[in-house]
Formats: sequence, C-alpha cells, structure tokens
Amino acid sequence: MKKVLIVNVCKEKLHYLEFVKPIEDILKNNKIKFKTLIYKNINKSQLIKYNKIIISGTSLKDNYFLKDIGKFSWIKDTEIPILGICSGMQIIGLEFGGRLKKKTEIGFFKENFKKDLLGLKREQEVYHLHNNYIEFTEHFEIISKNNITQAVKHKSKEIYGVLFHPEVRNKKLILNFIDKK
Repeated sequence: MKKVLIVNVCKEKLHYLEFVKPIEDILKNNKIKFKTLIYKNINKSQLIKYNKIIISGTSLKDNYFLKDIGKFSWIKDTEIPILGICSGMQIIGLEFGGRLKKKTEIGFFKENFKKDLLGLKREQEVYHLHNNYIEFTEHFEIISKNNITQAVKHKSKEIYGVLFHPEVRNKKLILNFIDKK
C-alpha cells in the first residue's frame, strides 16, 4: 500500500491552504494514503513509514525554512523517493551543496523538457511562483532550463525537483511520481 509523507514548509495557515492542501486533495481524490507534517517535526526514524515524500512549496515571502535548513539533513541519507516542489526543490538543492540565487517568475510559462520527467516531456505549460532558484551541483541532471533550472533529477537517487507548481497546472506529475516503481 502506498503511503506518502507531505512535508509542509509553510509558516502560515493561508500558505498551507494554497500550497499543501492542493497536493493533499490530489492524493485524497486518488485514494492515496498520506500524512502531512510540518518540516520541524520530522525525524529520520519516522520516514520508514512512507513509500514517497513530497516537499511542498510556499509563498513568495515565506522563506523561514531557509533558517532551518539543517532540519532537512535526512534528504541526503534516505532511500525513499522524494519530489521537491518549488521551495522543496530549493531545499533539495541546498542539501546537496547548490547555491541559492534570486529571480522572480510569476505566471504561466512554456518550459522545454529535454527528456521525460514524471510524464512531462517536450514543451509544456507550467505555473511559476518563486523568488529564488538553485544553481545545482554535479549530483543532478538538468531536465528543463530556461534562464534558470526548472526541473532536475538526482543522478543516482530517486530525487526529483521542479521549480514550478504541478499542483496548479500539471497534477499528473504528482500522481506519476507516486506511481513510479
């Protein structure tokens, strides 16, 4: 049975409603069991209960998780597949030594995927809402990049990151991640 951990990086309830609840709704509508935990409440021993992990995004001004980046050290050690969405992708990149950079993108953009990433390939319209991005290290393959990296896959682990918000426009990506063997 699939059981998914959603890691909530939102500080405020309003941000939770905008960035985490839509992911929960996708899972609920597809009868996938999940639990949502605030990132500060996660320890490595809890992770074994889950088959997949999704790290949520949050609002443009909500970067409090950056002060607690050490709380995500479990990312490098786990063998559980991870999908990082927006802030989640930034967290993954930072954990693997990437550098945080500033660039605001808001709205619908066409992105080109040089290969399939959880069902997205070629040109796709995606929804951007971010102030930051990551310059990734050699641990990651860049799957989509315009001026900045939009989608990555770790070269040896089942760790994916997307800077855009699939819970808004590309919901199937989340389900493809869950269903991936």
